Amino acid sequence: MIKNFFKENDIKYQEDVSLKKYNTYRIDIKAKYIVFPQNKDQLLKILKHLKQNKIKYLVLGNGSNIILTMDYYDGVIIKLDNLNNINIQGQEIEVEAGCFLPQLAKQISDYNLSGLEFASGIPGQIGASIAMNAGAYNKDMASIVTSVTVINPHLQEQTFFPKDLKFKYRSSFLKENEDYIVIKATLKLEKGNKEEIISLMQDRQKRRLASQPLEYPNSGSVFRNPPDNYAGFLIENCHLKNYHINDAYISDKHANFIINKGKATGKDIVNLITYIQKKVKEKYNIELILEQKIIK
Repeated sequence: MIKNFFKENDIKYQEDVSLKKYNTYRIDIKAKYIVFPQNKDQLLKILKHLKQNKIKYLVLGNGSNIILTMDYYDGVIIKLDNLNNINIQGQEIEVEAGCFLPQLAKQISDYNLSGLEFASGIPGQIGASIAMNAGAYNKDMASIVTSVTVINPHLQEQTFFPKDLKFKYRSSFLKENEDYIVIKATLKLEKGNKEEIISLMQDRQKRRLASQPLEYPNSGSVFRNPPDNYAGFLIENCHLKNYHINDAYISDKHANFIINKGKATGKDIVNLITYIQKKVKEKYNIELILEQKIIK
């Protein structure tokens, strides 16, 4: 049994656990197992066992930018929270995949390092944020990443450089090839002034609070902005603010956000997304491209 494997290898795990606190939409579904590897070697051991025994698994970051649609996950959720070491050498930072972006942005301000202010309000971990090329305020992870170390589908360590990662708007080679698991990355930042860095992060936090429905569970921007346009503007002009399917609502504060006002399911959210796309296509003949990832 897989439980015996976890116990024999001193792997921290939980059984039949709700994933509600592990996704930012707060969708309440259960997973058969969730494991928390302590380091890279333990992660490799887990992956090898799961692959050899044909057990399905999902590597989950902070659970932002995803929509869980299954009723029950009959497999193993792998959480990399414990892979969170940070090594700062001058203007270069080596950071493990489980490090939380806002905490990293705040921590490096103590070293007068600038370049990650844009990420101070992105509720993601480094690994997933690099894979999706997370960004805000016209900057993204591609602008600071110099190398990424992954575990490839053959369970070998492999290093990617920016040219290999094929970064594009809210995507990369890693997002399109999910068998590659980020374990650490190197970021190159610039020298700055701590007070100015903190002031900029505080200003952007105020702007987020004023313009985004952070008081409700959500997963950030639902759609990519079309060229020379804004998804929120198009949705709002279709008079869809506050439209809902069960407890999944289009925010009346920002139309490119879907919020969970109670017991929304992943299927409610996906149905709402489909409805939005249909209405925007009818009115503007624009195909809204989903920024979030649907997990079935």
